[in-house]
Parts: sequence; C-alpha cells; structure tokens
Amino acid sequence: MITLHHLENSQSFRIIWLLEELNVPYELKVYARDKKTMLAPEEYKALHPAGTAPIITDGDVVLAETNAIVDYILDKYSEEGQRLRPAQGDKNRVPYLYWFHAGQGSLMPMLLMVFIFNSMTEKTPFLMRPLIRRVTQTAATFFPMPRIKKLLGYMNDQLEENQFLAGNELTAADIVTSFDLMTIGRIKLFNFQRDYPNIATYLERVEAIESYKKALAKSEK
Repeated sequence: MITLHHLENSQSFRIIWLLEELNVPYELKVYARDKKTMLAPEEYKALHPAGTAPIITDGDVVLAETNAIVDYILDKYSEEGQRLRPAQGDKNRVPYLYWFHAGQGSLMPMLLMVFIFNSMTEKTPFLMRPLIRRVTQTAATFFPMPRIKKLLGYMNDQLEENQFLAGNELTAADIVTSFDLMTIGRIKLFNFQRDYPNIATYLERVEAIESYKKALAKSEK
C-alpha cells in the first residue's frame, strides 16, 4: 500500500487529491514544518535525497516529484486511473500532456521566482527595503509576470469551450495544475474574476468536486 508523506502546506496536497479521486487505500503521514524556518523537518528530508514534497513510499519504492508520483500511481491503479489520463489517440491526449506538464514545468517555476523576489524584500533591513522592492518589482515585471500572464491567458481561452483543462472531464492535468491556480488566488497575484473569468469559473467547478473537498479536509488536519 502506498504511504504518502505529506508535508503541511505543500504540493503534496495534489497527491492526496489524486488518491481520494481514485478511491484507493493509502496511508497518510503528516509532517509539520519547522515553526521558525517553515522548512521540512529533518525526518522528512531523510526520506529521499531531494528532501522535498511530495514523497511516497510503496514497499521498496521511494519516489519524489509530483508528476513522477502521479504517473506511478496511475500506472499502479491503471483500471481506476484510466479516466484521469486520456489514452494515445484520444482527442484530449495532447491538451492533457500539455497542461499536465505546464503546471510544474512552466507555471510553478515562475511563481517560485515571484515568491523569491517577495522574500528578498521581506528579509532586507528596513531602510533598504524601498530600494530592494523597486529592484525586485522591476525584475518581476520583465521576466516572470509576462510569462505567467501569457500562460493564464492561453488557459482562459481554452476554458471558454471546455469545463476542464483537457476536455469536459477531470484529469490528472487538473489535479496538478489547479494547485498552481489556487496558489495564485491565495497570494492575490491576480483577480481571476476580473482578469481571467473562465479560470475563476473553472476553479469554482474544481472546488465543488467531492474528492477535492475530502483531500482539503485531510490536508488541513
């Protein structure tokens, strides 16, 4: 049986959601972040050389990286998971592949860059903050923000005709990429209702899914 090692307030929420959606047995081990550094505890870091969430164990298997874990689980539970991963030749296969990887490969790295810029300002001595804030805001304006806006604009257009990222049914692409959108909403980087209304409607649809609500409840315990 799979054990999900869940670091609180982390990307491992996606894996809880996936397992709940598949309705398969699993064990959930929750790890609290260090209250001072907000980093993972040493016990968690010792699980895998990467030391980052999410991590699963399954017998002798120890696996990190969100998309690798999602593929592993969908392979293990191929019968239950086939509806979450369009097959080769399916018309939704290409958009599925794109959005499944765009969340982690394009959107999340840009968001992390924004977080780093914000953190630089917060950790700078008070008298230096105005200068550092101007520098980081200028840097964000020239690089991560235009790329984030372009990606969200494309997504918003795709959701004009589809209920989900790869057609009209939930797939693993939604489980992976909607987490990034929730993060954007939480830090108020954009106003989805105003700037990307189709994404706003999509997120309301996602939040109404029963497996999502179950995963949210488990992740917040």
